Amino acid sequence: MNTPVCRLFIPGAQIALACALGMPVAAQTLPAVNVTATRTELPLFEVPASVDVLDGEYIRGDGRAQVNLAESLTLVPGLLARDRQNQAQDLQLSIRGFGARSTFGVRGVRLYVDGIPATMPDGQGQLSHIDLGSVGRLEVLRGPFSVLYGNSSGGVVQVFTEEGQGSPVLGASVAAGSYGLRRADIKASGSAGPLGYVLSAGRLSSNGFRAHSAAEREGANARLDWALGDDSKLTLLANTLAVVAEDPLGLSRAQFDAAPRSADAAAITFNTRKTVSQRQIGAIYERKVDADNQLRLMLYGGERATTQFQSIPVAVQAGAQHPGGVIGLDRNYGGLDARWTARSALAQRPLEIVTGLAYDAMSERRRGWQNFQGAALGVQGALRRDEDNRVTSLDPYVQATWKPDARWTLNAGVRHSLVRFSSADNYIVGANGNDSGSVSYSAILPAAGVTYAPAAQWRVYAAAGRGFETPTFNELAYRPVGTGAGLNFSLRPSRSDNFETGVKWRTAPGAATRMEATAALFHTATQDEIVTQSNVGGRSTFQNAGATRRRGLELATSIVPARHWLAQLSYTLLDARYRDAFACPVSASICPAGQVPAGNRIPGTARKALAAELGWRPPTGWRAGVDARYLGSVAVNDITSDAAASFVTLGSHVGYVAEINRWTLSASARLDNLTDRRYAGSVIVNEGNGRYFEPAAGRNYVLSLAASYRF
Repeated sequence: MNTPVCRLFIPGAQIALACALGMPVAAQTLPAVNVTATRTELPLFEVPASVDVLDGEYIRGDGRAQVNLAESLTLVPGLLARDRQNQAQDLQLSIRGFGARSTFGVRGVRLYVDGIPATMPDGQGQLSHIDLGSVGRLEVLRGPFSVLYGNSSGGVVQVFTEEGQGSPVLGASVAAGSYGLRRADIKASGSAGPLGYVLSAGRLSSNGFRAHSAAEREGANARLDWALGDDSKLTLLANTLAVVAEDPLGLSRAQFDAAPRSADAAAITFNTRKTVSQRQIGAIYERKVDADNQLRLMLYGGERATTQFQSIPVAVQAGAQHPGGVIGLDRNYGGLDARWTARSALAQRPLEIVTGLAYDAMSERRRGWQNFQGAALGVQGALRRDEDNRVTSLDPYVQATWKPDARWTLNAGVRHSLVRFSSADNYIVGANGNDSGSVSYSAILPAAGVTYAPAAQWRVYAAAGRGFETPTFNELAYRPVGTGAGLNFSLRPSRSDNFETGVKWRTAPGAATRMEATAALFHTATQDEIVTQSNVGGRSTFQNAGATRRRGLELATSIVPARHWLAQLSYTLLDARYRDAFACPVSASICPAGQVPAGNRIPGTARKALAAELGWRPPTGWRAGVDARYLGSVAVNDITSDAAASFVTLGSHVGYVAEINRWTLSASARLDNLTDRRYAGSVIVNEGNGRYFEPAAGRNYVLSLAASYRF
């Protein structure tokens, strides 16, 4: 935006309620906020789905450390972002229970950054390369319309980088905090003629809350927007990432209760750690062909190298088919999305149609080595696995929006998704035979919704959709114990029927107290849910269970009671359960009865979540706020033999902003977990050694300084 209007996150509708211009609330004119979550650009208030938007200033504001997105997602109902305190493992994120079982990366939720998938075609994604310093906005889509994004779309998270506009601005920020946290960022943005630019780079380091959890991260991001005349635009995107992080592993119940800041002894013995290097580029070309037709072409490519040292005992690796205790992944990926948008009329009423084709591919060189050489542990040893894997997805789609009259809006779409996996085994030694193979999955994914406007301040909607979720390469990586080595091609994709109904309300323009509220009821029935079968010796195997059910309620509200004040509240009720019993290997710690009974809660999900914030945010001068979060207990395994207890945490922040000529200066201080509550920030679902718990940090602080100069 050229004018610095209010940049606050409003659950359910990101509309600038508390204006940073300092005008009285009653005199404010609310700008229209459009979102692209359903690919047909609509005002947020009109979308027949649960959509939330976070502004970049909110993500960076309130004195946040900017380590990852978990710091700023607590007010999004239905979304759970876990505080792992472990940068060797990516952010643990789930939406309405989808993705809750993931022990590494994000799965079950589709991720995009500037329209480029951060989820690979197999459904596995990661968010570590997002540059929080240049985020313009973030959209979260939940419910039936997320299925139109294809494989593993139990929800969709889209991040958009700021677009460079106006006079050049050069800025820098630094932060220091508890446990040796240090962060430094620099950013240049602006426009010169037809070219807009945002260039940023940063470095973060931390000693970690726990022993053996130090990490360093460096990254850079660039966005160039080039106007090619009045009707065309080219956007170029590039980013790099480098991470070196120690892995303290999870803790058992006894370890968590006695010494939550400790690392498991195996983490020290084997020096468990992870390194990541990623480079990515992309281009988006948009052309307005005429008043009613628009073309969009997106191309991208990248490479990501990961090396991870695990804590697998030497004796366990003696088996002829064991892949070792060091994982090496070298991935090259890329794809395209071609889209045509046409506006016309049906029965003399507005009709918009979007047709497109998406193609994504990933080639992976997967290798495994022993994590020892002789008596030396935690070093790369003999090769035990070597294979070339490839996965592709080809998805044509069509969507439409039609307004049969002023009160009704109809949305519908369908996508055909074809996902192909193949593996070529290069390690054929002795009893380790040729485990090459291939498999493909396909599905037709429809979705439809209707919105009704009974009055100017009300919207009522209902939607339904069918989605599917293929196994990822990590879930295919190992066959069940005793059935040989190689990929587990017997796994089937899970399929889900999604239903949602909701209501949105806001006060009339000019009201002295501004307020918005949303409520949504949802129900999801899934067949062939992919669940953990075993998790021993550093190897996780998976199987298809029967049916599962996820249903619940999401509420959110935002209130501006007076000038510069903003109160926000969100609540989630989630009932996620197995509807069918399923077998599991008999184990004293994991599954003593050999069966998971029907009715058990899906592990990794919390039944209740509540978040609230109250802030005083004038454009300059002093700012302050408080926040609170409640999360219900979370089962750690399928048999629900233990759980991370429910907890309440409190936080507060204070800051000051000054504008002096062309300078903008700010300082802030933030305290989190004010009561020094001991709790598990996340759990490692079905961890085979019983090390389920990842402790959250105790009372901690962050001090931040920032300065920018507008030329």
